[in-house]
Amino acid sequence: MTKKPKYEEGNPRLKEAFLEVVGNQLDANDPPETRHTLDRLIAQGISEEEAKLYIAQAVCYEVFNVLKHKQPSDQARYIRNLQHLPKEPKE
Repeated sequence: MTKKPKYEEGNPRLKEAFLEVVGNQLDANDPPETRHTLDRLIAQGISEEEAKLYIAQAVCYEVFNVLKHKQPSDQARYIRNLQHLPKEPKE
């Protein structure tokens, strides 16, 4: 049996919600680093769908930190994590 990639595990509704956030960021160009990250990942040979999943992972990581530490979202941390994709967020 083949193991699913990490991004395919878990709740499909949450995945859809995080991808919607990514789509909203891209549509609004806010933050612009989301578009830069998408373009950079595609230029590296990653499909658009995969690139959006990587970005969604950074969104998820930020939401997790907000909920876990009960602190406001840290835009600078989010942008740093975008800049390090496709490596997993770890800050």
